[in-house]
Amino acid sequence: MSSMEDSQHLNFGSAVSKEEVQTTERFENPLPRAVLRPNNHILLDGEWRFCLDPNDSGMRERWYLGRDYEHIAIWPGSIEAHMADAKGQQQATGWQDKVVAWYEREFELPTRTEPQHRTMIQLTFGACGYETRVWLNGHPLHTIEGEKVHYGEYTSFSYEFSEDLLQPLNRLTVRIADTMDAEIPRGKQESHVYKRGGIWYHTYTGAVRSVWLETVERNRLRSRVGVVSVVEDQLVRFNLTTRIHDPGLYTLRLNVYGHDSVDLMATSDFPLRLQAGQKQQRVVIEVPGAELWSPESPRLYRLVAQLIDSSGYPAQIEAHFGLRKVEARGCCVYLNNESIYLDGILYQPGTATFEEMKRHMQAMKELGCNLVRVHIAGVDPRIYNLADEMGMLLWVEVPSPHSSSHRSRENHRAELLRMLALIETHPSIVIWSLYNEDWGAQDIATNLETRQYIVDLYHYMLINHPQFLVVDNDGWHHISLEGRLKSDLLTAHLYTPDPDRWRDLLDRLVAGQLEGVAAFPLVVGDPFFYRRQVPLLVSEWGGFGFADYGGPNDPENRTERVRQFKQELRKRAIAGDVYTQATNIEDERNGLIDFNTGELSVPAGLLASGQAPVE
Repeated sequence: MSSMEDSQHLNFGSAVSKEEVQTTERFENPLPRAVLRPNNHILLDGEWRFCLDPNDSGMRERWYLGRDYEHIAIWPGSIEAHMADAKGQQQATGWQDKVVAWYEREFELPTRTEPQHRTMIQLTFGACGYETRVWLNGHPLHTIEGEKVHYGEYTSFSYEFSEDLLQPLNRLTVRIADTMDAEIPRGKQESHVYKRGGIWYHTYTGAVRSVWLETVERNRLRSRVGVVSVVEDQLVRFNLTTRIHDPGLYTLRLNVYGHDSVDLMATSDFPLRLQAGQKQQRVVIEVPGAELWSPESPRLYRLVAQLIDSSGYPAQIEAHFGLRKVEARGCCVYLNNESIYLDGILYQPGTATFEEMKRHMQAMKELGCNLVRVHIAGVDPRIYNLADEMGMLLWVEVPSPHSSSHRSRENHRAELLRMLALIETHPSIVIWSLYNEDWGAQDIATNLETRQYIVDLYHYMLINHPQFLVVDNDGWHHISLEGRLKSDLLTAHLYTPDPDRWRDLLDRLVAGQLEGVAAFPLVVGDPFFYRRQVPLLVSEWGGFGFADYGGPNDPENRTERVRQFKQELRKRAIAGDVYTQATNIEDERNGLIDFNTGELSVPAGLLASGQAPVE
């Protein structure tokens, strides 16, 4: 069997494959997902046959039945890099409207230690897209969710192989298509609306993460675990998803262990009568004596969950979790019932490999940050594991579409739900942004339908995912309905290099002036009157060195300006701030951390408050 250490693993956005070294975090996760299985897996990374389909004729000509491929591509990688390789170029090749590519390879039928009536072969793409179709030996496949075409490029998706389609040697064919469509989630990749340049980046799409085969049980728990803890009662609420082919009576057994020990802390059985298909089930277990997770003490526990059939045969998954509670109460953010100031930094992973992202995360902690805002990007899920381990709070965001329409909202909601399903086990994730600076919601101030969609989504998050704080539209144009803010935080993006102007903006912000502070009014909809009933966050500031934001370029003057601006923030009733940004990326030359090495260009601890929050 192949192992993860034998391959390359890329964050979404990587254009260059780099060999990785053994991960150092305690939670050993061999695949880019949050949940472990005890089953063996075979990586299909490496050489694939490759060709472009510039006329989009492959479907009509039924290339999935077999054809000669002109080129070889290394998976994972990008269509842009594969196009460049095919043309003998050194740099990734861009495209302007639509790109379609086909990939194909063979694999031998894996050996299974369990009988066929209990197990099946599953194929999983760590991330691929935006539009993916898959054939096995010329037969079209549907995802477990029933999709003939999978849409999305930031999260994993899987296929179950029918036994009658499998052969000793099998041919796997993949068609990937993407466009500059502004109605699909793009993050900061260019589109028909926002062209490359300034804060908008090159496209990076296609075979962007690992793909693997594994043996799974026919009746099992899927790799999805949601965790909600109420720290006062020592109860942990687990959301698990069952996948059943053979209806009947099952037992769901949960065992909780210390993260680094075999000592059983809690166990409980739950009888379930399950029908064929997929179903989410919440169960609650008490964990006496459990310690809370925090940046200062990132205490983790290990969940081993088994779905046991009537014959006693178990299907098992494993995940880690932490107990923590985050609240927005009055003017402060509270973690585990104690106020905490959020010393944040904006992080855009861009083309970073997993190894580079690990160096970035360590450097951000060295800067004194306790919060990283992962800015509308899809990342290798192992980064969330790393944040859990090192005690770094995370603010994550849905990669945004670039236009506001009924279709863009449908795509936005689908992307959010895919992300939630796969990463809601992590105690490090404390804040979600639905939108940023009106991208994909440009008519938020004038279109009631746009505002209602965001309000409904905010309410959905409150009810179904109470373990997170939710920001409706970060930076400005937060929504007020009947005078109640539909955001847990009132955030503002404030960019000025001038110290006097900075002090004036902060004074006006804490005084409750909602207009003339950020680029647009802070609140839209019904009248809203700020009286410190919601925490204020300056969720973007600085950017010193980037031409659009101004400020000093040289390290010494930049250090002094950052220190000065940070001191002014901490003199006021502000709950947190997010400096822009961690590393340079494309045209944005305002980073504090070397992208390749992770070395700091400013003193360690520069972004640490070093004082209690202002009450």
